[in-house]
Amino acid sequence: MQFELERLGIHESVDDVFPPAELADFLADLPVEVAVIGDDGIAACDAVVTLEHRAAFLDLDWIHSIQAGVDRFPFDALADRGVVLTNSTGIHDRTVGETVAGYLLMFARRLHDHVANQQRRRWDRPEWDEAFTLPGSTACIVGTGTLGRGVAETLGALGARVTGVRRSGDPVPGFDEVSANDRLLEAVSDVEFVIVTVPLTDETRHLFDAEVFAAMRDDAYFVNVARGPVVDESALIDALEGGDIRGAALDVFEEEPLPDESPLWGMDEVIVSPHCAAYTRDYFRDVGEIVRENVDRLERDDELKNRVV
Repeated sequence: MQFELERLGIHESVDDVFPPAELADFLADLPVEVAVIGDDGIAACDAVVTLEHRAAFLDLDWIHSIQAGVDRFPFDALADRGVVLTNSTGIHDRTVGETVAGYLLMFARRLHDHVANQQRRRWDRPEWDEAFTLPGSTACIVGTGTLGRGVAETLGALGARVTGVRRSGDPVPGFDEVSANDRLLEAVSDVEFVIVTVPLTDETRHLFDAEVFAAMRDDAYFVNVARGPVVDESALIDALEGGDIRGAALDVFEEEPLPDESPLWGMDEVIVSPHCAAYTRDYFRDVGEIVRENVDRLERDDELKNRVV
């Protein structure tokens, strides 16, 4: 590679996901110095593992994002300065897949109603035709990359029929059927669940708008574990309030934290989680394994894994 690594910083911003010291301890056996740093320690490093972006990172050689999404990083500026950016794609497939399965099971088995009723000390059973099982239902996953494939694998194991939407429409293992992007409205029109796993780009910003929600069944559920801005949130709220769709499970939002005044908080058929679908006690180890491999690759002068820029 183009640089030598002597000091690797674990930026304090990762504390939103796991204690930075845990990752630093996990990587303590690397042949480089590893230290937990704040903004004032960036200049002393050659590379950083981080959740957030800082302008000072443009003076480093390598940035590793603990997330798969890298929309917060300035690609053009990084390329101009010769800064390498890698991400953590590939570690979230099972964790996010299980979270999505949890959402679907909550809706199907009415578990969210039982939790709410417990808080009110209410002994209310669902209507006889309200609960259902996942076999026989169809989930359309929009985005068939690593994240989407992880969701498909988990839902397929639960008996759901899994369809997908991707740019080319070519078949993908784990999906019963795949449609091209230009058939999105058709793909979401006759399924019980629509699940979003696309990255945030100029093309996907507000991809899910009033037209898409109008195309969905009125008993369908919408799930977003991608990025908040891929959804026109006001259009989603209108669709929920107007009965165009039945409910939603949302881990990401256009504004985070979700504002107190958002009507999404109080909707019976909406599950809100605080951007944590991928969280697991092993998160720091999963990130650490990618970092460890890339340090090895640097020593061999090989291309870095998961290189984005």
